[in-house]
Amino acid sequence: MLFKERKTSLECALLKSLNNRMKLHEKDIQYLRNLEKGDEGERYFDSLTAALTCDCFVLNDLRLSCNNATFQIDALMITGETIYLFEVKNYEGDFYYERDRIFTKNKSEINNPLLQVKRCESLFRQLILSLGFNMPVSASVVFVNPEFTLYQAPLSAPFIFPNQLKRYMKDLNAISAKLSGKHRRLAEKLSSLHIEESPFLHLPKYEYDQLRKGIVCDACGSFSCAVKGHAMICEDCGHAESVEAAVLRSVREFRMLFPERKITTNDIFDWCRIVDSKKRVSRILAKNFNKFRGGRWSYYE
Repeated sequence: MLFKERKTSLECALLKSLNNRMKLHEKDIQYLRNLEKGDEGERYFDSLTAALTCDCFVLNDLRLSCNNATFQIDALMITGETIYLFEVKNYEGDFYYERDRIFTKNKSEINNPLLQVKRCESLFRQLILSLGFNMPVSASVVFVNPEFTLYQAPLSAPFIFPNQLKRYMKDLNAISAKLSGKHRRLAEKLSSLHIEESPFLHLPKYEYDQLRKGIVCDACGSFSCAVKGHAMICEDCGHAESVEAAVLRSVREFRMLFPERKITTNDIFDWCRIVDSKKRVSRILAKNFNKFRGGRWSYYE
């Protein structure tokens, strides 16, 4: 049973928006690609755990804190007997393992995910004990990309390779232990302790005037959109969306990029650009938000 779903990270969403609206440095573009690739791998693993029929609670993308240390768990599965922690990696290509270190084929060292998963496992054990729960914890690194190979991997390492995933899921599905109220209370407590936003966002500096204005297509990301009656049509891919839905989506993007700014008719009209009148924008805002008056200007929340 899915107890907590995965959301696209704020960092990834911000960088994706900025990449549409300004010229990013190559290092920022590469970082965004890595985030998107990681998210793709995690969602593939989500599809595997979603297909399980054994009695379990699945919590995806947990960010927790214990003893003033923050740690993140890509996927967590509570069964009747054991809690499983998964660190999901979408690495692609040939790698080799040597003296507790992992290298690419051209001998460039990468972070060893074993160090990360061991830290998470230790902090998680401490956390659940402090909450009054004492259950066995099993932590693994899952490599999901079929184009990944790790040479010289130690047999004792808690690695799950792409060609082992199907069998591993079959083994999980064979778990017969049943969940109880204790397990549900733990799942609820962990969900309540989830920290929504990471304090460490790697973002370039940006200002409102730097960014390209307009509504991007929700399907292909193009700015070639036009308002035709009650619909907004993408002239590149033909995707249609109601004007109201497109404006509200743009408001969410504006609020994400500029959380300190008030939502005003003038700002959203300027941000969207393709909507034909301020009155139309004002009606959409008034319908979907509460209106407040602040000095000379009205704003919405």
